[in-house]
Amino acid sequence: MELQLPERQAAALANLSTRTGRSASELAAEAVDRLLAEENWFDSQVQLGIDQIARGEFLEEEEMDARVARMMRA
Repeated sequence: MELQLPERQAAALANLSTRTGRSASELAAEAVDRLLAEENWFDSQVQLGIDQIARGEFLEEEEMDARVARMMRA
């Protein structure tokens, strides 16, 4: 796979590669791994919320407003 980066990103990646002694490809692969992990985490959190709502485990708007109001006073 080939990746085209804007000049600013390419320069920063080259600098990081030099400073760390790691190849640009290795650093880019690590960045992709982090992005994919974050996306998977986000998707799982959304699904968790959907499942909780389906089970009726949620706060009504009035209760949420009351909690926020209490937090603002604290």
